[in-house]
Amino acid sequence: MFFKLSGPFLILAALLGSLGEVCKLEFPTVRFAFTLSREISWLSPWFGWLVMVLLLGAGIWCIRRFWTAANFTPITQRRIERFKSIKRGYVSLLIVGMLAMFAALDHVLVGNEALAVRHDGAWSFPAFTRTVEKGAAYGVEGDQAQAPADYRKLKKDFLKAAGGDRVWMPLIAFAPTGDTVAAVSTGLEEGEGVVREGDDLFSGLGSRIYDLDDPARMHLRFRFRKGLKDGPVDGWNRDGKRVYGAQYEAGKLLEGSQSWNGQGEVEEFFRQQSSGLRVIHFSPSPPSAQPGQRHFLGTNSSGYDVVAYLFGGLQVNFKAALVYIPLVYALGVSIGLLMGFFGGWFDLILQRVIEILSNVPFLFVVMIASTAVPERLKETAGLWMILLILLCFGWMGMTYLMRTSALKEKQRDYIAASRVIGASTPRILFRHLLPNSVAIIITLVPFSISSLVLALTSLDYLGFGLPAKYATWGQLLRDGLENIAAPWLVTSAFLALVGLLILITFIGEAVREAFDPKKFSYYR
Repeated sequence: MFFKLSGPFLILAALLGSLGEVCKLEFPTVRFAFTLSREISWLSPWFGWLVMVLLLGAGIWCIRRFWTAANFTPITQRRIERFKSIKRGYVSLLIVGMLAMFAALDHVLVGNEALAVRHDGAWSFPAFTRTVEKGAAYGVEGDQAQAPADYRKLKKDFLKAAGGDRVWMPLIAFAPTGDTVAAVSTGLEEGEGVVREGDDLFSGLGSRIYDLDDPARMHLRFRFRKGLKDGPVDGWNRDGKRVYGAQYEAGKLLEGSQSWNGQGEVEEFFRQQSSGLRVIHFSPSPPSAQPGQRHFLGTNSSGYDVVAYLFGGLQVNFKAALVYIPLVYALGVSIGLLMGFFGGWFDLILQRVIEILSNVPFLFVVMIASTAVPERLKETAGLWMILLILLCFGWMGMTYLMRTSALKEKQRDYIAASRVIGASTPRILFRHLLPNSVAIIITLVPFSISSLVLALTSLDYLGFGLPAKYATWGQLLRDGLENIAAPWLVTSAFLALVGLLILITFIGEAVREAFDPKKFSYYR
């Protein structure tokens, strides 16, 4: 069923991507090729259209290949059934497939642009258009009128107005990067003349806030020691100007310590509406599930929501795998087949080349490339540069396996028969020899993906990976280790990375077991 559905899915992706480019719409995932071509000038506009043509061709090929009565050989069908019987690997494949589907939803699932806005009876869909809507388009006045619309704030304003205007946001209403959350606040308990945080007497800074959705806008800030006010007090008006000061000691206001330079009487200042006492956590802030401050895994040191950041990292890993794996296998498999099939001087020369490349220090190459490339190019093509370097070193491992398989298979009778009937060398290589070596290729794919994920994470952790505009798990790990007081950072990154690698490993073990040649074949 999966193979039958892949053809229509690829064709639909090609059509949606082409339609989006023509109509200037931003459909999830399929916009990627055109977005890249616009970011890198020498790829525009041919690269996006080339990708659409390749997707369309692949979809048509899948339909012609798999929508027939006999899709697979009996041996291949038995291998697939064997894989399904290994529950751990099969369930892991389903989970990874669902993660890929979620990642493909892109800004429909995670993003800071509204999916739909209804204002004054008119509808707009900001997340699906390239036009950046200004605040004035939705009735915003003042300094924010000509700035890009803040859809989270706009949603709250529309709800408070209780009119017919509405804003529909993605499930996680934060972008993976470039969407900073200034602060998050948590409540304190006041009673019996003392302030508590949970069951313990509170020591630290407690504040009253004008707007819970914007914790940085403080009304009054007190210093507490063992539940009592002890230390300086500061007060700000709604414009953010400091207008009040005082000093407490052991819960009592020191006489003559108050200062006031605001408008009106100080009593009016105290009567202004604000929240109860709360602790303000600036980035990185801890997990919070309060309305208006839903950051279920907290925020990192840059103020990015960790759930959205993990989602962005997952997208980067899948995107890298979809580009890297076909290229590295096309290169490695082709060279390995040629080495084993032709042998002789061709084989010896390529072996020496592989030995030389294998001894080149990979990390030094990445460091040199990271420092030598202009910053502007790194920002636009950082992921592709890293993948190019990984591709230069990643194809060598499988060449010896394919060389060994080709050396063995070319001595068989079906290869001799192909030569006798006049089959060309490419036909012998890719229509006869390669299909009989496919078990080796398939069993390597999951482990190559896990190696790629580890390589990207390691490079980002060391600071030689992707630029800051990409959300990566390696950067989150480094951020967590640099902020030991924020354990939710390193814990989230570690669990996401280890969880994905375990799933891929289970799939790899099941594939290797299912495609074991000893299970379904024997030699006479």
